[in-house]
Amino acid sequence: MKRLLLKSLFATTFLLIISCSSDTKIKQNPDLTYKLYKPNNSDKVIDRAKYYNKLQGFWLGTCIANWTGLVTEMDKIGNIGEIKTGAFYTRHDWGKPDQPSIWGEGKPSDLSATIDFVFADKDSVWGSDDDTDIEYIYQELLLKNKTSILTGEQIRNGWLKHIKHEEENYLWVSNQKAFDLMLEGLTPPATGDPENNPEYEMIDAQLTIEIFGLFAPSRPDIALKMAELPIQNTARENSQWISEFYVTMFSLASAVDKSLPMNEQILWMADQAKNKLPKTSYAYKMYEFVKSKFDEGIPWEQARDSVYYRYQVNQLDGYDLTSRNLYCNGCFAAGINFASSLVSLFYGQGDIVETIKIGTLAGWDSDNPTATWGGLIGFMIGKDGIEKAFNRTFSDKYNIHRTRVGFENDGIDTFENMAQKGIWVIDRVVQEKMKGGIDLKKNKWYILNYNNN
Repeated sequence: MKRLLLKSLFATTFLLIISCSSDTKIKQNPDLTYKLYKPNNSDKVIDRAKYYNKLQGFWLGTCIANWTGLVTEMDKIGNIGEIKTGAFYTRHDWGKPDQPSIWGEGKPSDLSATIDFVFADKDSVWGSDDDTDIEYIYQELLLKNKTSILTGEQIRNGWLKHIKHEEENYLWVSNQKAFDLMLEGLTPPATGDPENNPEYEMIDAQLTIEIFGLFAPSRPDIALKMAELPIQNTARENSQWISEFYVTMFSLASAVDKSLPMNEQILWMADQAKNKLPKTSYAYKMYEFVKSKFDEGIPWEQARDSVYYRYQVNQLDGYDLTSRNLYCNGCFAAGINFASSLVSLFYGQGDIVETIKIGTLAGWDSDNPTATWGGLIGFMIGKDGIEKAFNRTFSDKYNIHRTRVGFENDGIDTFENMAQKGIWVIDRVVQEKMKGGIDLKKNKWYILNYNNN
């Protein structure tokens, strides 16, 4: 099982120090011809400079949450199946010794002996992981191919170029199967077709596609078109719909009423995204169930326990993975991790510190849902907001070559540069897909308003 090989430590990455440019000016996309645009009174206006800071916040927030969640990844998955782990964590376990994961051979995490935040200090480097590296690849592919919507062939070529063909390649379950199929000559969406990929219900697509929501600010319709093939590369049915939920939320982060308190912004975005889920799906029913527990005012731990009993013990709402006798009872599955992620989202109430804490303690594949919400809230409050929330500064350097290959500068990048490239992707999307415009002097995007309802 590829997960048993685990994700190697980024301690060595932490030791790598590089110098970077202090130039933070947002440049023009050298591969895009910027056209004159006359704004309409109804256009939504978005500040590119502020968005640049928000994109840095996305990458930083994702990394903080990803590496913190890795401390407890697969420590607690319930008591069903071939592996029995005992009771779940509670808020009282924060700061206490980490317990071994299902593959930990009786040892706690090497990242931290206690359940606590894992940071890359100012003079060190964040290591890539599966919650950031595929999104990094997709951003590079959009720029390289000078497009807003990738083809199956472009995705396949990018994966084959930037992912090692043999272990350790940091792929698991559906991602690994899709990659194996690519090596056999298949291209997306065939790589995620249930007839070819028996792992299509696993969590993989959820880790790799949230950024497409940020590439289409306030326009989930465009974001979903951009993300369709990357999602279908590894997912179908509920795993696809859950991924679309995340993409929609990330896009709506630019449409939400900023005058509302953060907890209300989060609930509005989630409720709008929920409406995209088929009402007959277990994903929709999971959302309604977790939200009902939150509305009851019960502690998050009780809501999480209710998720476990409803879906893994009693297999309600069509969630029948326990009956399939999967490894670790489908602890990598899209469904159970979606329900768990909603617990941390609702109860975190828009507070990035609290949301990451709850996500880390909630159980199952704890780094992945946690990374998603760390990225979303990190985007919403920006890099500066994250530093204020944690009352400290962080490294903005990133090593994509920890997990992937074939990038310039030996894989060392910065969040500033990654955000700059994100701005370039959006410039093209705004001009070509939204039929809007860019004012480079005022540093504004003009986007045709979209009624999400």
